Amino acid sequence: MVVGAYEAMPYLVRCLESVEAQTLGANRIEIVAVDDGSTDGTGEYLEQFAARSQVPTRVIRQKNSGGPSGPRNVGLGMARGRYVFFLDADDYFGDEALERMVAMGDRAGTDVVLGKVVGVNRGAPKSMWRATKERVDVYNSKVIYTLSAQKLFRRELLERLSLRFDENLKTGEDALFTMEAYLRGAGISVISDYVCYYLVGRDDGKHVTKSGTYEWRFDSMRAMMALIHRIEPAGPKRDFLMIRPFTVGMLQQFGPVVLKDSEDVRRHKMELAAPLMEEYWNDGVARLIKVGERLRLACVAQGRMDLLIDVLRYLRAKTVPDVVSSRKGDKLYLAYPHFRDRSAGLADSDYEVTVPDWRDGKRIEQPEAAARRASLSRRVARRMRRDVRRWKSRLNAG
Repeated sequence: MVVGAYEAMPYLVRCLESVEAQTLGANRIEIVAVDDGSTDGTGEYLEQFAARSQVPTRVIRQKNSGGPSGPRNVGLGMARGRYVFFLDADDYFGDEALERMVAMGDRAGTDVVLGKVVGVNRGAPKSMWRATKERVDVYNSKVIYTLSAQKLFRRELLERLSLRFDENLKTGEDALFTMEAYLRGAGISVISDYVCYYLVGRDDGKHVTKSGTYEWRFDSMRAMMALIHRIEPAGPKRDFLMIRPFTVGMLQQFGPVVLKDSEDVRRHKMELAAPLMEEYWNDGVARLIKVGERLRLACVAQGRMDLLIDVLRYLRAKTVPDVVSSRKGDKLYLAYPHFRDRSAGLADSDYEVTVPDWRDGKRIEQPEAAARRASLSRRVARRMRRDVRRWKSRLNAG
C-alpha cells in the first residue's frame, strides 16, 4: 500500500482508518506513507499512526516534490508485497476492498484489478462497472476510461517493466502509468458488485484534478499518444486506443471553453495541437468517432479556429443537423456547419455517420449497419413464427 500525502488533513484520518478496517487483516498489509513536504500536520499524524497501528507502516518525510509522481515512486521503490495499491490520502476504502481485489487477482492471474469506485462530493467513472469480470482487456471493456492510479497492480509486473510515474508530467502521469500496465500486463479484472474505493472531492478545492494549465494537458496528451504508438502496432487496435487521447483530451481543449478563451490562448492551443494532429490524426481514428466530435477535431487538424467556433456555437444553440443521404443511399451525413462548403475545405467524410450516432434524441446508424440489423430482426421474426407453427402442429397432433 503506497500512500502519498500532501496537506492531507483531516482527510488522512479516515483514509488510514479504512486501511485498518480491512477484512484482509493487518498482518497481510503494509503501508509505505510518503509525506511530500506538508505543513498542516500530515507528517506528524503519519508518524503517530505508524507508532500505534497494527498495520506495519513506514513513513518517509521529504521536501515537496511538486506533484504525486515523486511520492508514489518513492513508495513503490520500498514496497515489498505481491501487490501494490496507490491510495490517495484524501480517499478511503470499503471494508472488504483489499480482500476482494487480492482474491480476484489470485484467482484470475491478472496483473491489474479494478475495484468499483464511487464519488463522494465529486463525480467518478461509471461505464466500466456494469458487471464483475475475471478477465478483460482494453478492447472488450470500458476500462480505458478509468486510468487513475487507484488500482491493485501486481508488483512483479511493475518491476519487470521498470514502470514508474513520469515526474516530468504535471498532470496525467497516472493515466500514462496505468495505460502501460493495461497494455503490457497479463489481463485486467473488474469488481463491480462491491464498492471498493471512495473517491473524495475536498471541500477546500485542493484536489489535483481541479488544478493545472492547458499546457500541462497538452503535455499529457503528447505522452499518451506517443506511448500508444510505441506499444501498439499500426492498425485497427491502435486506432481504437487513440480514441481516448483525442476525445478525453484534445476535445476538452477545443470544447465550449474555446468560446471564452482569449485570442492569444486560442492561437497557442492551435500551435500546441498542430504537431499532434499531424502525427497522430488519421482516417482510421476519425471514423471511430461521432460526427459532432470528429468535425471539431477536423477543424483543429486544419488549424481553422474560425470553423471550429462556428461548430461550437451551433452545438451550444442545440441546433439539430439535417440528415443527408448520398446519391446511392449507401451513406448518411449530418449536415453540421460548412457541410459541402468548398471554401471551408472540410471533406464529406468529416460529416459521415460511421458509428452509431444521435440526432434529436434518435439513434442513427450507417445504412448498411441498419440494414443488417433489420435483416437480423426479420430472420428472428421468421424463426419465431416457424417455431409457433411447429408448436401448434404438435398440439393438434396430440
